[in-house]
Amino acid sequence: MAQQMSDEQVVQYVKEAQRSGKSQKQMTTELLRRGVTKEQVARIQKKYAEQSTAAEGVENKPSQLRERTSLMKDGQAVRGTSYEEAQLEEQKEIIDLKRDAKAVPEAPVSNIFGHSLFTSRNLSFEPSANLATPVNYRLGPGDEVIIDIWGASENTIRQTISPEGTILVRGLGPVHLNGMTVKEANSFLQREFSKIYSGISGNEPNSQIKLTLGDIRTIQINIMGEVSVPGTYTLSAFSTVFHALYRAGGVNRIGSLRSIKVVRAGKTFADLDVYDFLMKGQMKDDIRLQEGDVILVEPYQELVEIIGKVKRPMFYEMKPTETVATILKYAGGFTGDAYKKAVRLVRKSGREHQVYNVDEMDYSVFRLDDGDMITIDAVLDRFENRVEVRGAVYRAGLYQLDGTVNTVKQLIKKAEGLRGDAFLNRAMIDREHEDLSHEIIAIDLGGLLRGTVADIPLQKNDILYIPSINDLKEEETISIYGEIANPGTFLFSKNMTIEDLLIQAGGLLEEAATTRVEVTRRIKDPKSTSVSSILGKTFTFDIKDGLLVSDTENFYLEPFDAVYIRKSPAYRKQQNVTVAGEVLFSGSYSLLQKNERLSDLISKAGGVTPDAYVKGARLIRRLSEEEKRRQSDVLRMAQNKEGKDSISVAKLNMSDNYVVGIDLEKALSNPHSDYDLVLREGDVLYIPEYVNTVKISGAVMYPNTVVYQRDKKLKHYINQAGGFGHLAKKKRVYVVYMNGTVARLKARSAKAIEPGCEIIVPSRSEKKRMALAEILGISSTTATIAAMVATLSNSFK
Repeated sequence: MAQQMSDEQVVQYVKEAQRSGKSQKQMTTELLRRGVTKEQVARIQKKYAEQSTAAEGVENKPSQLRERTSLMKDGQAVRGTSYEEAQLEEQKEIIDLKRDAKAVPEAPVSNIFGHSLFTSRNLSFEPSANLATPVNYRLGPGDEVIIDIWGASENTIRQTISPEGTILVRGLGPVHLNGMTVKEANSFLQREFSKIYSGISGNEPNSQIKLTLGDIRTIQINIMGEVSVPGTYTLSAFSTVFHALYRAGGVNRIGSLRSIKVVRAGKTFADLDVYDFLMKGQMKDDIRLQEGDVILVEPYQELVEIIGKVKRPMFYEMKPTETVATILKYAGGFTGDAYKKAVRLVRKSGREHQVYNVDEMDYSVFRLDDGDMITIDAVLDRFENRVEVRGAVYRAGLYQLDGTVNTVKQLIKKAEGLRGDAFLNRAMIDREHEDLSHEIIAIDLGGLLRGTVADIPLQKNDILYIPSINDLKEEETISIYGEIANPGTFLFSKNMTIEDLLIQAGGLLEEAATTRVEVTRRIKDPKSTSVSSILGKTFTFDIKDGLLVSDTENFYLEPFDAVYIRKSPAYRKQQNVTVAGEVLFSGSYSLLQKNERLSDLISKAGGVTPDAYVKGARLIRRLSEEEKRRQSDVLRMAQNKEGKDSISVAKLNMSDNYVVGIDLEKALSNPHSDYDLVLREGDVLYIPEYVNTVKISGAVMYPNTVVYQRDKKLKHYINQAGGFGHLAKKKRVYVVYMNGTVARLKARSAKAIEPGCEIIVPSRSEKKRMALAEILGISSTTATIAAMVATLSNSFK
């Protein structure tokens, strides 16, 4: 037996099955196979009953109907939803076990104004159970009445009206209350209870009586016509038409919201218009239902679509007497950019489409028909009274062409006048003609302002452009490079000196040379007719305390000059080296001269300690900029896979530091010799303690570390590691010393092995031998190919 699925698992399975496109039959079969029962489905339906929306048009497809089950709401049956008709919507979490149906292409329910009112999760229309007892509520069988008596006599009677319409009161017997309003029942009980309680009636009663409601009865009503799930529903006696419509899932695609009839005792009791509630908030037509009422939703009469520049474009249900003005009101009116003088209406006549242009004065009299589509256009993207001024005025922008702005001079005045950088010799008007062609009109703006040139009238859409003198030439800059705080390019200013530029650039750096400043100037001769080999001019000046002296008093920079601040040849930053290990005073030391050596550093550190192993000292050096550049070149060459001699990148040491092989013992015994290496910034000299072990690694049987023994040969140490491995390159053994140097070892080498060194035995790659099966397979293939070649050869003879 299949394992029982939980409710959450059932819901999740249906969601995923819908997304994957499974059919109804596939989903039902799978759920049954997994042990889902009808009782479990009924329980899930009860949980989601308030949110269920049955599939539209199910009544037109009897082949899709299956055995109906009942939804339970507060312990009462609610009919109208079946096991395979309930819809599982993603946002409502409803089980959908209906068959696939094609969507209706025109006027979906969600796009008809008001149709989503009774399907919204946020508006349930459930009657409130906390209302005070309405005086006009008519009592009936199933209502619980509470009769309170206080004053001279006190008592409380709780009785449920029987199916015969009575309650049983001790001393009075059956009291008939069916059909009375609460107000009528209170008056009636006042008279009846005066028979058994004194002081209830009279001019000055000393006892009072009042009837209120306890539990409310339920009523059965029928909802018919164009609703999502027509049928018989059991509702609270406080329920209204809106509650019933919500329970039935709202009206369907062709249902009417403008004429919802309530039939009571075979006659039309009320005719509701939901738009009055939606537009005005009036609920006067939302009458309270009674037992046996029938709610009838008829098809709409007219459905009109409005699109374009209105605030709520969608479909609206219209009455035959309503006009264009009515639907504009329903749609919230025009948007700000709408063309309001006329609307365009397309009507589907009995034979062809018709188009009407309805003017503004006819909005209130032009009636609409079913299927009409109204389009609201936008205003034209152009101006009817615009002129524009751009360029060297204080308030550039758009201006209206009216009685105060009609000419160029008036427009300049409206823009608060010309800026000081305005170019007066030539301004332009870009004029647009009626055929949308453009014309440029040149203006002598200086003469126009002086009055020697006539003012020019403006036309609609004219654009006046007044250039700036700065717009008519290249932006003038000046540059400064070298040992300056903020090198770069700056805007040129007239009468700018080198001192001014130095201040703008943040001043000189400490390493700047004060002996000279170079200024390079462009060669400019716009009227030249010959070619010159001179590329520029150079001026040189001295600096003192950041200010120029002597020849620079009358020297001013020109546009595009380049100023260079050189580095002082005598400027040097501190360069530190480090000594660590077995010295008296380890730490960092500053180099005082360019050619300081290892022996000088040991001397500064106070010499080596008695435990120092000088021969094993090593020097770690940091890559210089030039070495980094060479390393990048090597890496680029190593990554070139096209050449046969390309180097494996994995074998390259790409670290920023490397070990320099030194012999500190010879350096200290022969100061300033070639062994005494010259130091440079960042060097780290490490002098270890004496180590009397030798490490053997690589292709040996058991890599090991053993005690160093003087005059012992290579064979001795290899034996200490169990001997060579079967892949060992016995003639390629090498040794790495503590100072970083490397040497080849021969079988009888003894002096080459030192304390603290590491003997490394390289290995060769293992050759892959071909298995017998592979050999037989190749032989068979070769024989087959040979036979085929022989056959082909015989065919061509």
